[in-house]
Amino acid sequence: MSKTLSRRQMLRSAAAMAGAAAAQRALPAWMPRYAFAPHQQGTRGDVLVSVFLRGGADSLNMIVPHGEDAYYAARPRLAIPRPDAAGADPKAVDIDGFFGLHPALEPLLPIMQGGELAAVHAAGSPHDTRSHFEAMDYMERGTPGEYGVSTGWIGRHLAAANSGGSPLRAVGFGTAAQAALRGPVSPVALQSIVDYHLGGDAALASRMLESLNRLYALDTGSLLESAQAARSAIDLLAQVSYAQYQPQNGAQYPESEFALALRQTAALIRAEVGLEAACIDLGGWDTHVNQGGAQGQQARLMAQLAEGLAAFHADMGAQMRGVSVVVMSEFGRRVQENSGGGTDHGHGGALLLMSGGLARGGVVAT
Repeated sequence: MSKTLSRRQMLRSAAAMAGAAAAQRALPAWMPRYAFAPHQQGTRGDVLVSVFLRGGADSLNMIVPHGEDAYYAARPRLAIPRPDAAGADPKAVDIDGFFGLHPALEPLLPIMQGGELAAVHAAGSPHDTRSHFEAMDYMERGTPGEYGVSTGWIGRHLAAANSGGSPLRAVGFGTAAQAALRGPVSPVALQSIVDYHLGGDAALASRMLESLNRLYALDTGSLLESAQAARSAIDLLAQVSYAQYQPQNGAQYPESEFALALRQTAALIRAEVGLEAACIDLGGWDTHVNQGGAQGQQARLMAQLAEGLAAFHADMGAQMRGVSVVVMSEFGRRVQENSGGGTDHGHGGALLLMSGGLARGGVVAT
């Protein structure tokens, strides 16, 4: 089922900052290596965007092995029709004669054909847990099977990079920062740039901030550092004119929380506030029942993913040279479909890597 791959084509550099040796030391051992094209700059200025598909995404229906008969035998109801299937609509979008994209992922095809999107099949944590919580924790720590490391793999990367003191080096979109960001660099949990401030009357909010500053100044440890970081983040975000932000290159973000997070990430990159890593979640991938094939539950999630990523890629334009997007899930699904019209927890899945610094696009089978 896998395709032949020469050693020179093997994955050599993990999906973090292109050409950054410090990032290589910080990345987890399970993450595949991918060769990036020569880069003119070091780590400073590059941005890593980690997208986590929570729930265990079925990668076989995302990156479809339409050249493999066993795939169709194992999934009589869920398999995506071959690109040349007569009368089938929608059907897989061919990539290389063996693999194809799910039709809902078709917005990503031009990016892949342009060499800035790669799919790495049969990749993920080597640990055999089928628990969502354990698997997500292992993936985000980058230490499968080990609980002794309290930091996340991105947090360790940022510590190794040591590239600046911006309070917005690490941003986690949501109500709390993702575990992958844990480390010496304090991440900012962000839902909305516009709403990241003290509400109410401006004068009253200013006095409240001053009171909080005096209160936290009584502490000389981590509490003071956290308070100062929060105040600095508020001040810096106030300088980002997000309400006036206009996506570039005709990019049109759909109306979804996922796309909103990507749009805000683009705005932070353009504002040059020192962003180096952003984490974004897209949930709902635990498709035990009524998963659907070319259409249905998972197809709708894939449409959100593809439309958001395509808009972000268009918006960034030439700046994608300094941006690396990694899309992952805690594990994949089993090859065999179940009796409920879905798939159960499996093992390896697929990673998507999107960057202007990739050596080539397409599908890589590990």
